[in-house]
Amino acid sequence: MTKARQLWLKIHTYLGLSISIMLVLLGLTGSILVFYLQFDIWLNPDIEAVSTAPISQQQAVFDQLQQQFPTRTDSWRIEQPLHPGWPIMARYYTPVETRDLQFAPLMVTIDPATLEITSKRFWGEFAMTWIYNLHYSVLLDKTGKTLVGIIGLISLISLLSGVILWWPGWHKLRQVMAWRLRTSYAKKVFDLHILSGSYGFIVLFMLSLTGAALALPTQTQQIIRIFSPLASSPILARSLHQQGKQPVISADTAVASAFKLFPNAELRWVESPGIKKNSWRVVFYQQGEPSRRFPRTQVWVNAFTGDIVASRDGLADSAGDKVLNWLHPLHNGEAFGLTGRIIVFICGFLPLILFITGLLRWQQKRHARKRTAYRHS
Repeated sequence: MTKARQLWLKIHTYLGLSISIMLVLLGLTGSILVFYLQFDIWLNPDIEAVSTAPISQQQAVFDQLQQQFPTRTDSWRIEQPLHPGWPIMARYYTPVETRDLQFAPLMVTIDPATLEITSKRFWGEFAMTWIYNLHYSVLLDKTGKTLVGIIGLISLISLLSGVILWWPGWHKLRQVMAWRLRTSYAKKVFDLHILSGSYGFIVLFMLSLTGAALALPTQTQQIIRIFSPLASSPILARSLHQQGKQPVISADTAVASAFKLFPNAELRWVESPGIKKNSWRVVFYQQGEPSRRFPRTQVWVNAFTGDIVASRDGLADSAGDKVLNWLHPLHNGEAFGLTGRIIVFICGFLPLILFITGLLRWQQKRHARKRTAYRHS
């Protein structure tokens, strides 16, 4: 065995032994989160919508929130249902109860037909968001998020070292990629490890890279800015307290104004001004954007006049912004529809298979070395 191969084998072995448990955790939780909205409805059937009719009036939703939560006077952000039977999901990002946490909004579900509030829960205090926090920050808030990002970068080295050790050359690639497990137990373990890694390499590499980028957003943006400018949120100077006593326009008026810019887009989110902002923010999805749930087409509408004060066309973003826009939908498979989600869901189990087979293979080699040393003693 050459010295270079010995070095790569040590890197692959020790990285695998040191970070595999974390990768298994991230993989399994990631698989669940691919369909976390569906799972949340299955676990909490009371939040499933009674009707499949679309929301006709946005202001009625905000009126209901204001009536039910009169002391929560900052911005509310409501998400339109992605599918028939799904509830409206509203977020209040600044609850005093969770102000010490980096991200823990109040989550409210509303039936789109009756406007009945079917749940009110803090992020992280119900099953699917707890799993989300486990995946995103291993329940350690900002510190854990950084740790997850570092683990993602280290896993890239582990994956590359595995490919370097396995690589058979282009002329033998088809032969070694044939799915077969040899008869002996030791060879079967080896084959399963190799085949799982080689078949899943591209997706696992993509998941590790996008996961690290999402967990380390500041560093990711600093790198991208070297090559391309990035969009920034518009500076909307004055708060509502400085605007006098003019009446605030309704959500429906704001949405109607925003639709004038993007008449063929799909409404996805509406964010209210609250008492600290001077504009409504309306978020649209345009065909061709990688994420339907979190698109980047946005319009800011003056809360008093209905004038459009700023906008962003998600299809006209810079190259750097497009890279950022693709990170999340690549990471959860959304960019490639249901097929992409299913592939990511399946690949989330590969770290477990690689860990078990890698550990068994390492033990087999240890026992073999001990037997060889015993025979020569």
